[in-house]
Amino acid sequence: MKNVEMTVEGNLLVIKIDLTKEYGASSSGKSVIVATTEGNYTIPGREEKIGLNVYRKK
Repeated sequence: MKNVEMTVEGNLLVIKIDLTKEYGASSSGKSVIVATTEGNYTIPGREEKIGLNVYRKK
């Protein structure tokens, strides 16, 4: 994962992302990656999975 912090509080999944960070261009080159789970990720202490990408246009 890059720039993604996840915690489970009761029945809520809380995700924290620093929107000021950048991790390079997307594969198409049309946007800049801000945060990603880099595929599906199992939520800590749970059986559910999450796949997350946060990006902005160049």
